[in-house]
Amino acid sequence: MISIDQELLDILQAYSTPGPRYTSYPTAPIFSSAYDDKRFEIDLITNNHNNESPLSLYLHIPFCDTLCYFCGCTTVITKDRERIRAYLHALEKEITRTTAYVNDDREVVQLHWGGGTPSYLEPGEIEELHEKIWREYRFRRDAEVSVEIDPRGLTLGHMKAFRAAGVNRISLGVQDFDERVQRAVHRIQPEEITRQSVTWARELGINNINVDLMYGLPLQTLSSFQKTLEKVVELSPSRIAVFSFAYVPWLKPHQMLLHQEDLPSPQEKLLLLKVAIETLTAAGYEYIGMDHFAKPDDELVLARKTRTLHRNFQGYSTHAGADLYGFGMSSISHFGGIYAQNAKTLKEYMERVAAKRFPTIAGYRMTPDDHIRKYVIMRLMCDLEVNKKEVETFYRISFDEYFSEALSQLVEFEQLGLVSHDGDRITVEPNGRLLLRNIAMCFDAHLKRTDRERPVFSKTI
Repeated sequence: MISIDQELLDILQAYSTPGPRYTSYPTAPIFSSAYDDKRFEIDLITNNHNNESPLSLYLHIPFCDTLCYFCGCTTVITKDRERIRAYLHALEKEITRTTAYVNDDREVVQLHWGGGTPSYLEPGEIEELHEKIWREYRFRRDAEVSVEIDPRGLTLGHMKAFRAAGVNRISLGVQDFDERVQRAVHRIQPEEITRQSVTWARELGINNINVDLMYGLPLQTLSSFQKTLEKVVELSPSRIAVFSFAYVPWLKPHQMLLHQEDLPSPQEKLLLLKVAIETLTAAGYEYIGMDHFAKPDDELVLARKTRTLHRNFQGYSTHAGADLYGFGMSSISHFGGIYAQNAKTLKEYMERVAAKRFPTIAGYRMTPDDHIRKYVIMRLMCDLEVNKKEVETFYRISFDEYFSEALSQLVEFEQLGLVSHDGDRITVEPNGRLLLRNIAMCFDAHLKRTDRERPVFSKTI
């Protein structure tokens, strides 16, 4: 059980430094432009040779109607429907091109529509893209099909289109119900439309509902955020994500539109996290780690208990062992030891697809060292522990010798009671979950390559 007192708050503030979220290892900042579409094509062929492992697919829909000032996603703000249709046509071409290399007997176990705002598409466009992806791939009967939804502008027609497209999990962007906060971040979203979205979903048989919140936004107070949390609990979603707002205007220039003086202080931000954890756990949600909470019967909780929890670019997942193919601008594929990222701008993405090329502009081929470190980091992030004997047996190394530098860094977390190390096992203690990223960073061999003056990662707290 996490116990947040002043001593822990002081520790959290001291360790709130830029660090990866470890949705991958190595992380995207070290991807190289030397990895291009030709190399991706070769690796795609190699990956599908005699490979019957399952697939996870990602569709990136970058478009939004308006700009949310807090946003850290890759988006395109437009009202030009022709521009959207042209992109969807290119997206279908990319899907066709990739599918030509994929074994027909490989099944899709997970499909995620991300953005941007997938629900900004017209219902007919949703149906057309669904028909395309389901023609090209074979889906397992129990496949998870999820979509990110902005309740603003959502209609029952949109929800019906997604349900017809096989969607069985939705993630609703809320951030905060307080009107002052909504005005400050340029996202006016009345509580009623969020409740309506939940009602529509359940009436259509979509009972797996996630709600996304954010702490550290301008004008947030403990009392106002407490009210938002209580209202979300009333909606009874199966999962709740409470993300830390990353103020990185050097990476996302539009964040300069926020009034920096309205942002909570570091101490106030920690108290917002404290109230989130206490409110949600008191309401019966289990703290998975990082920023995720789930009901006790949710498959994320069950996966944690059976040590089958996984992390990918969509966060925590139950689909370990699936190769990820990403479609659309900025999307990332990961299969075997390969990471491959598509063009990050709409113009470059469209040009490459029009030229009948894969839109890959960067990537990375993992080394043997990367594979070992990835295993350790992902087990910490997902299981909250690492069995050293398992690592030694599988990779044929001496754990203590191989990770001598990491273990020396880990000592300070042991002394703070955040980690225990009994010789054969490294375990993250309950309070250590709040610094999970910092603990994992001890095993990251690539961090020294990042720019400390203009960090590429958000703060860990």
